[in-house]
Amino acid sequence: MQTTVQLSKTRQKIMKVMHLGVIALSMLMITLITLDTLANISFLADEDYLRVQFWCCLFFIADVLLEMCFYPKHLRYLSKHIVFLLVSIPYLNIIHHFHIEVGSQVQYCLRFIPMIRAAYVFTIVTGVTASSRWVKNMLMTYMIVLIVAVYFCSLTFFVSEHGTNPLVPDYWSALQWSIMSLTTAGCSIHAMTPTGMALGVVLSALGLIFFPVFTVFLTNNYANQSASVPDSQPSTETGAKEGADAGQK
Repeated sequence: MQTTVQLSKTRQKIMKVMHLGVIALSMLMITLITLDTLANISFLADEDYLRVQFWCCLFFIADVLLEMCFYPKHLRYLSKHIVFLLVSIPYLNIIHHFHIEVGSQVQYCLRFIPMIRAAYVFTIVTGVTASSRWVKNMLMTYMIVLIVAVYFCSLTFFVSEHGTNPLVPDYWSALQWSIMSLTTAGCSIHAMTPTGMALGVVLSALGLIFFPVFTVFLTNNYANQSASVPDSQPSTETGAKEGADAGQK
């Protein structure tokens, strides 16, 4: 029995280290993508990024397979993590290494795999952060989700529109478009690709959902503070009345 408990604790420690490694490597990939994007360089043509991506993807796959071995029901675990396993496959490295010729539509779809992979892990990190003690506040959770959505939508918009849309010469134009689309105020930059058009719909929907939530949050806080003020007034008035009565006596 004691041996079984020790083995279980050892497995938990191993998987904790693996999960932290997945988060750290995902943050590294996001940083590399961001640096290349800000420098107006296609990370898909960056050999250093592709090399880092290859080893990161192998680590991600190893994490899924190792945890599946520890999990009692392998197929059930695999069904829950099949999406992460599929996006962890280094498709670009495989295509480049074996010189596989794929159609233009497939190439167009594969270029978004790194963003999907990073967004998937970022979603996990955001969920863990939102449940932590220091971000129990609803406003903090709201801001984190909003910033992550704007970042990944603007990055995906830049990848899809750059080189095709003359109105998107750099990432900052994509970021401006993303923010303006979120506010539903409209922007002088118009999407030309199907992906860009779909992102415009997604950002507008997020804006319609999140801004009312933000308004309700502020309204509730103001109402709670206003409700607490009258509670203290009667006691003050009562004290003043008692003092007056005592003076009269």
